[in-house]
Amino acid sequence: MAYTADNWPITAALLQFPATDARGVHVNDAEASVWAGVLSEVKEAGFANADLTDSWVRPGDLSQGRLAEFKEAAAAVGIGVPVISAIRRSVIEEGRWEENLAYSHRTIDAAAALGCEVVSFGLHQAITAEQQKQLWFWTVEGYKDPEGNREAWNNAVTRLRELGRHAAEVGVLLSLEMYEDTYLGTADSSVKMVQDIGLANVGLNPDLGNLIRLHRPVEDWREMVAKTLPYSNYWHMKNYIRDEDTARDMYVAMPAPMESGLINYREAFKVALSVGFQGILCTEHYGGDGLSVTASNQDYLRRHVLPKTDGYALGQSRVAQGRQLPAPELSSV
Repeated sequence: MAYTADNWPITAALLQFPATDARGVHVNDAEASVWAGVLSEVKEAGFANADLTDSWVRPGDLSQGRLAEFKEAAAAVGIGVPVISAIRRSVIEEGRWEENLAYSHRTIDAAAALGCEVVSFGLHQAITAEQQKQLWFWTVEGYKDPEGNREAWNNAVTRLRELGRHAAEVGVLLSLEMYEDTYLGTADSSVKMVQDIGLANVGLNPDLGNLIRLHRPVEDWREMVAKTLPYSNYWHMKNYIRDEDTARDMYVAMPAPMESGLINYREAFKVALSVGFQGILCTEHYGGDGLSVTASNQDYLRRHVLPKTDGYALGQSRVAQGRQLPAPELSSV
């Protein structure tokens, strides 16, 4: 049955939880009670599910025994972990792509062990030293994929296809997170990447917030929605207030609750349904009490954006939704 506002799976991003404690101990090496503490905080904020953002825990680097401990901790708390978001581990990063590719394969295996439905990968790389000095890192340009480099593009396609096939073997969807200045940095390029990979279980994570927050001219969010949602199977959702003064070449953006920012998610989601989107959603926010804002974002989605009943018209996606395959005529994109 089609999802409704009451049962649409929504996860909380764990961006606000640090990877190391005050003693410098990585959360991967922490007691299971530490994991349970974070997951309990997420549940108490009103979430039934968490996105295992690997800026916190790295499931791909947990042993089988520790993965079992993590799964037990989540079950004891009573929270689902249907998604892993593995970030800043580009499979075309010069000098590190082999390491990142191996890590990505381990993450897929970890997702299968945890019973996840989706793993989200991207082509963005580590935040630069200059970006780390800023209040908001996106105000300074970071790494850029080499524009017009056919070899680099083909490497990305080949390696992501390899990951997609692995994911399909273990019953997991692979979603590609859109991010500025990478081959997933524009609507057209992102769609082309999915088309070139050509696997039904590989789609887009249309994280449009990553793009509209840039302090420079950006694509119109409506056009990005129209182009990317037919190929999307997971969705990082956040919003930004944005101001432009093109005469002075001035562009400003800062984080905002989803209902208050530039992107009209009520309008965007109507488009999503019209093209068959039934993916898991993830609410994010940078700055302040990020967990509380993401909880407010979830409430906004359930109250105002998501369909109240399951009798709505649902279009046909170009990629698999959940663990269902698309129509045969659309399986080769």
